[in-house]
Amino acid sequence: MSSSTPNTSPPLSDTFHRQVSYARIAVTGACNLRCAYCMREEHESDSSGRTKMSFTELTTLISVLAEAGITKIRLTGGEPLLRGDIADLVATAKNTPGIKTVSITTNGLLLDRHLDALLSAGIDAVNMSIDSLRADRFLAITRRNEFERAKANLDRLLSLESVPLKINVVMLRGINDDEIKDFTNLTREHPISVRFMELQPFDDHQIWRTGKFLGMDKIRGLLQSAHPGMEELQGSGTEYFSFTLPGYRGSWAIIPAYTRNFCSQCNRLRVRADGHLVSCLYEKEGIDMLSAIRNGESRENLLELVRQSVRLKPEDGKTTDRGESSMGRSMSEIGG
Repeated sequence: MSSSTPNTSPPLSDTFHRQVSYARIAVTGACNLRCAYCMREEHESDSSGRTKMSFTELTTLISVLAEAGITKIRLTGGEPLLRGDIADLVATAKNTPGIKTVSITTNGLLLDRHLDALLSAGIDAVNMSIDSLRADRFLAITRRNEFERAKANLDRLLSLESVPLKINVVMLRGINDDEIKDFTNLTREHPISVRFMELQPFDDHQIWRTGKFLGMDKIRGLLQSAHPGMEELQGSGTEYFSFTLPGYRGSWAIIPAYTRNFCSQCNRLRVRADGHLVSCLYEKEGIDMLSAIRNGESRENLLELVRQSVRLKPEDGKTTDRGESSMGRSMSEIGG
């Protein structure tokens, strides 16, 4: 059945009248980098594979989410390209009735292996995370000597203007905050978006609260200093602030990931790598969709679990009593 088949389900709306149409799915908790703000070198993993979602379980989940009213899927991790079946997941999601767009967030290291297959599968957009354009800093941040491979794959993405590209840069005070102009210069010749992101408190107890946080206002000040003539654009709900310069083909944006100015516009659910569905990044427990699927719950019961998650969606991640209860998990487990 084609993905163009209309979805007759009523829109998913939470108790604050926000329509929920977007799901981010962490297809693995594993990663081939060890970014200092995300994962310990000795990051624990479930070696038994008990909580790893199979291809069939993931496609069942995507189908249920689509039937409930989700129209946009982003596959994340960990590093989603560590799954050998990632292109098949994209193709299946693209052909799921109700799903309009399928995108992926990756650190780019394995794109030389997977990009052609992803393009054939119909991937709609790619977000690549890279926090430095300098080899020594890339090594210091990621603790892996893989800059040349990452940069080569980024260059290939930049050459593919048929696939929308966003570059995600986590800003770290005193580490990469002097590279802002190096990144924004990429938008001069390429129709891409570079997104400067605040550090978030999901880092396996690494560098959060150690003075490396760089807030939205400081990032904006650095951008203004680098580009006094920049013009503000209408940003999306998550980008919040977006800018460009006359004559530039692309744009850059600030994502206030920690200050979370965009909560009032949040339209997303997240599926963690352990198969738990959460309605807020700061939610601790969530709903165990993986166990429900493995236990053979009926389709209607699975749909009701999705609706329940939406009903539990808090008005604001800052004020919910779940607050920062997810601290201690890395973003690789939560799903970016």
